[in-house]
Amino acid sequence: MLRQYRMFASYNRWANAQVYAAAADLSDAEFRSDRGAFFGSLHHTLNHLMVADRIWMKRFTGTGEAPTSLDAILYEERHALAAARKTEDERIIAWTGVLNEARLAADFTYSPVSQPIEITQPLWTALSHLFNHQTHHRGQCHMTLTALGKPSLGLDLIYFLRSEGREWM
Repeated sequence: MLRQYRMFASYNRWANAQVYAAAADLSDAEFRSDRGAFFGSLHHTLNHLMVADRIWMKRFTGTGEAPTSLDAILYEERHALAAARKTEDERIIAWTGVLNEARLAADFTYSPVSQPIEITQPLWTALSHLFNHQTHHRGQCHMTLTALGKPSLGLDLIYFLRSEGREWM
């Protein structure tokens, strides 16, 4: 299972880079325009992904920032958000690199931002959620870019594996 999560961490970095590269060509108005995604704009959706990753990584590691609102805007400026995304993706890769099977199988307890209750589940299930959550909202980023008339992105895992992810095959 560790190899799979390490692959997902690398894929996550690659797919985020594809989205940010596509967003780099947008005007500020396009970047901030509400196109019907759950968080509205690309700006808000990319901030949400950063928020969620920081919350989960704080839970997993005990270090780093943990915003208290899922719709917090951590970065108004696109370039600062892109730089923070690169740093967070490297942090996720580094952390998955030091995990072991026993830690993945162990119970993990946290409190959701949206509810003041304790939830206990195996760590591997929460880590699966982290990567699935990224994929879910990157799909909304793709939809937003398409709605803005931009070319479709090839974000499938297999495209990563056939290019930069060949080491995982």
